Amino acid sequence: MSKVYLVGAGPGDPELITVKGRRVLGLADAVLYDHLANEDLLDLAPARAERIYVGKKKSDHAFAQEEITRMMIERARVGKTVVRLKGGDPFIFGRGGEEVEALEEAGVAFEVVPGVTAPLGIAAYSGVPLTHREHTSVVTMLTGHDPQQIDWNKVSGSETLVIYMGLTHIGEIVERLIACGRSPSTPAIAVRWGTRPEQETVAASLSELAGAVAKVGLKPPATVIIGDVVGLRTKLNWYERLPLFGQRIVVTRAREQAGELSSRLRALGAAVVECPAIAIVPASDYGPLDAAIARLADYDWLVFTSVNGVRYFLERLDCSAGDWRSLRARICAIGPGTRVAIERLHLKVDLMPREYVAESLVEAFAVEDLTGKRVLLPRAAVARDVIPLELEKRGAAVDVVEAYRTELPEFAHEYAREAFSAKPDWITLTSASTARNLLAIAGRQVLEGVKVASIGPVTSEAARRIGLAVTVEAREYTVDGLVAAVLGGGL
Repeated sequence: MSKVYLVGAGPGDPELITVKGRRVLGLADAVLYDHLANEDLLDLAPARAERIYVGKKKSDHAFAQEEITRMMIERARVGKTVVRLKGGDPFIFGRGGEEVEALEEAGVAFEVVPGVTAPLGIAAYSGVPLTHREHTSVVTMLTGHDPQQIDWNKVSGSETLVIYMGLTHIGEIVERLIACGRSPSTPAIAVRWGTRPEQETVAASLSELAGAVAKVGLKPPATVIIGDVVGLRTKLNWYERLPLFGQRIVVTRAREQAGELSSRLRALGAAVVECPAIAIVPASDYGPLDAAIARLADYDWLVFTSVNGVRYFLERLDCSAGDWRSLRARICAIGPGTRVAIERLHLKVDLMPREYVAESLVEAFAVEDLTGKRVLLPRAAVARDVIPLELEKRGAAVDVVEAYRTELPEFAHEYAREAFSAKPDWITLTSASTARNLLAIAGRQVLEGVKVASIGPVTSEAARRIGLAVTVEAREYTVDGLVAAVLGGGL
């Protein structure tokens, strides 16, 4: 059954959308989204869903309100599930009331999914509680885009005053508040892009706020909070104290694997831009891997060097006539991520090197007698030959089979243009391929002067060979190690 959902996108941080909001986006056939709705939320909608930017920022409306309403109604009437994604909360200065009135008059079913409105997000992310037992029990919210329409005598005495869309007229607003009896020394802040890593805060007394905003050139969208509670931010401002707050970091991992690293960096306050420099794709010819799986019982060791190797090996095993019951080999894994992927299959890892590089794996095999042993190594199409060569020297017969390939992603140059539209503070490299491909798609000039964090020595060597200076290298060659390196390098 078709329906229109008005969904509050929250104040900016995409993780602040409600559970119901996430679920509804997953049902959408069409999403009409505003300027203040974080575009990362569009990834929650099905790939097939129509995505329509409808603007709604001051003096720049992509569509008039009547057109937006018409588009929702037309799509609902042909059986589509429509999500109207609005910044903050639909019913707090979001014109949601007007939209649902129009839907009701048109006979279109609708639901409203509340969202975290801007002042609540700013309160949480800038250390300014809107209420406090010792300071205030009254909060007033108003818009400031037309100061002449406000009865300032009524609102000036509110213990906490929140002003949406008031930055353009902040000088006039301050004058009117003081003229109506508000103390010029009242603490105040203006916050732009609240709850996002780009959050920018200007704090001053009420009488000095307009001058402070002008001095730093603060631009809309911004929200102003006035009241004694603002003084608490010196103690409670946790977000802007995060160790990577405001730092722009480019993550170059394959899109489907970037999430873990991106989430870790965002949790530390970073503005993460994903620029996939590699794509993981199936092998060009699965004949050798399929043949090896057909004689799986013949192998003494099965060696996995990556999570991707496990994934694609399993896919081909599932396509074969056999299953894990054919396996008699012991299993070796490089890295904790690979080990976890294997253990999720309810298999035990018999050998894992101390360090997560090929040389360390060869060392780990030093205690094993490999004479006459058969080893299966499913891996990427292009990889270093250290493991097979060294194991063969030890007497093993090694079958190296292509399980997957890495290549330049589709739209790679578009990703790079977006990632480097503003100069980042850091680039993270997680493989030799990401280093080489990033240089190819971004160009040397835009990479100059940007700090580079490498996941390990092999990646670092590849980066240096193409002329990239590595700022920090992870001590532990994992995502956790890479994050730790960035943290240490930022001190």
